[in-house]
Amino acid sequence: MSQLISSKSDLSRFFKPCSVAVIGATQNRGKVGYTVLRNLASNGFQGRLFAINPKYSNVDSIDCHPDVQSIGEPIELAIVCTPARTVKGILEQCGEAGVPAVLILTAGFGETGEQGILKQHDIKELLQKYPATRVIGPNCVGLLDTNSNLNASFARGMPEPGRISFVSQSGALCTSILDWAIQERIGFANFVSIGNMIDVGWGEIIDYLADEPNTDALVLYMESVQDADSFLEAAHRCNLKKPVVVLKAGRFKESADAAASHTGALASEDIVYDAAFRRIGVQRVNSIEELFDTAELLSRFESDVGGSLAIVSNAGGPAVMATDALIEQGGKLARLSESTIEKLNKCLPPNWSGQNPVDVIGDAPPSRLASATQAVIEDENVGAIFVIVSPQAMTEPANCAEALIEIAEQTNKPILTSWMGGSAMKEANELLNVAGLPTFSTPERAVKAYQHLIRRQKFADTRTFWKPKTSEVSHKAVSGLVTEAGAKKLLKSYGIDSVPTELVDSSEAAIEAANMFGFPVVVKIASPEIVHKSDIGGVKLNLQSEDEVAQAYLDVIAAAHKHCPQEIVMGACVQPMFDITDGYELIAGIKRDAVFGSVVMIGAGGINAEIFRDFVFELTPINQAIANSMLRKLRSWPILNGYRGQPVLNTGLVVDVLVHLSELSDDHSEIKELDINPLLVTKNQAIALDAGLILNTRSHF
Repeated sequence: MSQLISSKSDLSRFFKPCSVAVIGATQNRGKVGYTVLRNLASNGFQGRLFAINPKYSNVDSIDCHPDVQSIGEPIELAIVCTPARTVKGILEQCGEAGVPAVLILTAGFGETGEQGILKQHDIKELLQKYPATRVIGPNCVGLLDTNSNLNASFARGMPEPGRISFVSQSGALCTSILDWAIQERIGFANFVSIGNMIDVGWGEIIDYLADEPNTDALVLYMESVQDADSFLEAAHRCNLKKPVVVLKAGRFKESADAAASHTGALASEDIVYDAAFRRIGVQRVNSIEELFDTAELLSRFESDVGGSLAIVSNAGGPAVMATDALIEQGGKLARLSESTIEKLNKCLPPNWSGQNPVDVIGDAPPSRLASATQAVIEDENVGAIFVIVSPQAMTEPANCAEALIEIAEQTNKPILTSWMGGSAMKEANELLNVAGLPTFSTPERAVKAYQHLIRRQKFADTRTFWKPKTSEVSHKAVSGLVTEAGAKKLLKSYGIDSVPTELVDSSEAAIEAANMFGFPVVVKIASPEIVHKSDIGGVKLNLQSEDEVAQAYLDVIAAAHKHCPQEIVMGACVQPMFDITDGYELIAGIKRDAVFGSVVMIGAGGINAEIFRDFVFELTPINQAIANSMLRKLRSWPILNGYRGQPVLNTGLVVDVLVHLSELSDDHSEIKELDINPLLVTKNQAIALDAGLILNTRSHF
């Protein structure tokens, strides 16, 4: 049989095949092979359909063949439903027959432990022989394409056609969401379970859906990323054309090796995922409801939303709830102009709220609601409007909806709606949905989705994507440890100022260094393995004499041997004492993440760095604009910027430090973690008072 030609990145045969073979088709209703064949046959798939199982001559009136080769004509999509032990042989048959797309539903591979991992490795190796054969799975539910009536899955039911595509790493979540979506009449363009991703991964799936004409928004349920560069590049490209929304599970799982330094201790796995999503403009959500609320809103409106939010409601309570939710999430209420207030005074009762939120009063007929909404939406200060209607005795929900729909047809500004209630609001919500107006069951859900729209706009306005650099590094803990003096030498070579530091191995050498610097001085234990020096009594401050320096040297050495007898001690570091009363202590650092590569961090520093947890991470490389935005995200930003009459500190120098750290990290893949804590910032300087460096490999630093 001639080999079908398929581009390595062309996944169209998975979603729009002309012919499909179900390998493992069966008449046993309790088996996956039965459900998959039935789903294909009963949902209007127009292509050629084949069953493969040597036990049968036909299954449900469909001709059944013993293997792929015996079909005698090209197969574009093969769906494997047989036990794990048979998959390698079947995949080899598909490769020899030139099948361009293979969907492996079978479980029992990498998710099951060591033996399963070996099986998965074997079929990955086999795929190298057949570069034109692409695989989704194993251990997945399958996929659906509503526009080609393809239900290549063992999920129950087929959703309505829609403009959202959903990709999930969890098969169980796929079936649950699909069942819920069918009940709620939520439509999908494509629905994909990607399983263990032995071949096709996040990047290629996203690339395909970015160009898929029936998809207006892409939603992802993610547990992990294997190929970070592929995912980041694809999601960024997609996000420039259509929004990407992700629900990432495992938010509170700490990375296994995150405690080697301050930076490492703060850099949980989830925080780095947050930084990655933020960098490419992907909107992260924390619930299934928020996932689809956000996707619906973002797919219907461009990200260019000027001004702030105005709220119009026939009930004060829900409007206050919406306002609380907006302010809590950093949003802003629009300040209505004087001319708008005058218009509202003319069309509303005297006891209306007099400001935004606009309370049109509970007895408002549709005409009053419409007049108020029209006046508000014409205000130049209003970028979007949120209309809330509660089912009061005088309310005409459907007529109010129709009035709002007429207004929506005349404006490009986003209009969000919440007709709160149950059966009394059903007709109105259906009218709004058909008209393309986003509907939300509660004010809080609407505001959350709106804030994602604003974040998407801010990304479009201010961010540029710089491809992060990842590299393979080894892990040699002891040989990769570096002294504070070595760390500061490296920082200096990248233009980062630091306090001069001398490594000494005796009291006499400590006294000599102190006299060279001039009193007062600091003596600190020199150990690349002791991160929290002050916790063990390893730091002595404000030493004013030779005798104090000599005693301090003996004290820090003794403290290290007492509290950390197994750790390497290389002596002590002596440095000048700095007056920090006119400055603020920050922490800055870099860490090499196992998934996304290098990240840079800035936060509130000193001994309280891990208590206050006021910090921001970004993927490298960063530029000045990104570094500046990192600083402004800190809760301590007002202190840096002259809070309550305090001096304005030189944040421009801190920005330079962050950019230099980014350059340093990308130049040196052997760096595992680097800390500057504290980084003292004053009106005139930003200087590293302490620094620690941990390497993955040997280095000259």
